[in-house]
Amino acid sequence: IQTWDQVKQNRCVDYGTSLGIGRPMIAQRHTDLEFVSVLADKQVTEEHDAILSCEAKNTEGVKAKWEKNDQSFQCVADKHKIRQIGTKYYLEIINPGKEDEGKYTLTLENKLGSVSCSAMVTVGPLLNLNQMITNLQNLKINNDEVTEFRFLLHGPVGAGKSSIINTIKTVFEGHQFINCLTASDLTGESFSRKYEKFSVGTLPLAFYDVMGLEADKKGGKLAGVHQDDIIKALKGHIPDDYEFLQEVSMSEDNRYYITNPTLNNQIHCLISVIPAEKVTIMDTGVIQKMKTIRLEASKLGIPQLVFLTRVDQACKMTQKDLTKIYQSKKIKEKMQECSVRLGVPMNCIFPVKNYHEETKINASLNCLMLEGLTQAVHSAHDYVKNFSLKQKVVE
Repeated sequence: IQTWDQVKQNRCVDYGTSLGIGRPMIAQRHTDLEFVSVLADKQVTEEHDAILSCEAKNTEGVKAKWEKNDQSFQCVADKHKIRQIGTKYYLEIINPGKEDEGKYTLTLENKLGSVSCSAMVTVGPLLNLNQMITNLQNLKINNDEVTEFRFLLHGPVGAGKSSIINTIKTVFEGHQFINCLTASDLTGESFSRKYEKFSVGTLPLAFYDVMGLEADKKGGKLAGVHQDDIIKALKGHIPDDYEFLQEVSMSEDNRYYITNPTLNNQIHCLISVIPAEKVTIMDTGVIQKMKTIRLEASKLGIPQLVFLTRVDQACKMTQKDLTKIYQSKKIKEKMQECSVRLGVPMNCIFPVKNYHEETKINASLNCLMLEGLTQAVHSAHDYVKNFSLKQKVVE
């Protein structure tokens, strides 16, 4: 298994063409300047030129300044090309080497102020889709107590929890896979009633889907899955195929309750699923339930990620071209808001798109899902490893 540092150095590439996956950084002072799209991190090989690009809303009376690692950037002939075409700005690094790695920042200034955005450039081997899939297919768990890594997906009704499982299965099956019933946008009701386990071929991975979270009704009447049930599931107390009850949480007296769960019964990574276009208007009651669940997961040492779904519904640029997702200012803002509302670090939020209307396999869609899944697998691996080490110390 690769470390996460190695994963970050191996950005997903669509059959040799950089997808430009990265976490854009934006800084803005009070000004009428505004970025339409921002710089995105680039992972390139020495054989492929690195091109950073972004677009401003207005460039009249604007001065542009490039920096590398917060120092004035020195443009070298036959090595760098800086261009402005209309409202778009470009920096091209020809035949990049290790010396070209670093943070590149573009600052636009006018008489009212300035705005800037940054991106990291790294040079090294690239992973394509087939390599990423192969790495996960070759996954081995070096712990006799654990037969599979377990992931619990939770979030509001209609966030796309079941669709994520369908999408992951599609990636590895190579064809559209529709087995998990998904919540209807029309009814707003969750199809997931049971604590159901879904496997992915022969991979040692198990995904658990649960009823969606809902805000409680007036008068204190409970709605959606009970947050205490999710917490019990994290600890391994709830068996497969248990049917959730909205009115009451599973009690220790229940005949199906697992009294002494093993490490293999427990959840190894918690994935919060949030719809990008609704993160701003999500009910505070649902947000509070998710934060309570996250707090309990933190106490247990269980790693947590966020999959930000339905990105195409939140941004027209991404809807037209999914490869520009990390150049999208709108997606960046949704990630920031999700980070603030849930209290999740930005580098733990992965914008993804599920198969929905597509009739053919989409390499860019697969790539985004694989990036999030790869991190989830590494997080689960670290949790199992650390848990086992703590047990040995106690013994």
